[in-house]
Amino acid sequence: MNAQKNPLAWVSTGVFASIVASLCCITPVLAMLAGASGVAASFSWLEPFRPWLAGLSIVVLGVVWYQKLKPQPADVDCACEETTQASFWQSKTFLGIVTVFAVLMLAFPYYSQIFYPDNSQKEVLVVKESDLRKVVFDVTGMTCSGCEAHIEHAVSGLAGVVSVDASYEKGQAEVVYDEHLLSIEQIVQVIDSTGYKAMHWKAVGR
Repeated sequence: MNAQKNPLAWVSTGVFASIVASLCCITPVLAMLAGASGVAASFSWLEPFRPWLAGLSIVVLGVVWYQKLKPQPADVDCACEETTQASFWQSKTFLGIVTVFAVLMLAFPYYSQIFYPDNSQKEVLVVKESDLRKVVFDVTGMTCSGCEAHIEHAVSGLAGVVSVDASYEKGQAEVVYDEHLLSIEQIVQVIDSTGYKAMHWKAVGR
C-alpha cells in the first residue's frame, strides 16, 4: 500500500491503531458513563500490545506526513498539464486534525481519570477511630490510571468507606473503612462489579 496513492487508507490505519492502543483505558470511562461498569475490563488483554499499536500509529502517520511535506519533483514534460487542487481529505489541515486526535487517543491513559466524578467530599460517619479498618486487595485487570479511577470511584461510593487508593502498577487497592458499616465481602462485590477482580486481600494494622 503506497502512502502517496492511498493517503486515506494510511491515515485510517494510524487512527485505528491509536484508538485500539488505548481501548483498555477508554472502555472503563465509556462503561462508567453508560452505567455498564461490568465491561470496564473487557479489553485489558490489549495492554501488552499497546506499545506496538502506539508505534504503528506513529510510524504510519509519520510516513503520511513525510509524503505530504517532502518537495515534489518538477515535471518539465507536463507543463501543459492542468493542476488539480487536493480535496480537504488530502489536505494538511485534515492530516493535522487526524494527528491531534491520534495523539489524544494515545495519551488517553494519562488523563482518563478526569472523567470520573470526585466522591472524596461525601460525608462519612465514623463512630470512633477504633472502628476503622485498612485492607489491601489484590486486583487483576487494571492497566492504567483510568482503571485506578474507575475502582476508586466505585468503592468510594459505598457508605462507610473513608478512603480508597488503587494502583495498577502494584495491582492493588487499599481501602480504609468503618467495619461496623461495611464488610469486606461488600467491597469485593463492588470491585468485581466493575469488571476487575479482587482475588486476595489482607488487613493492614488494625
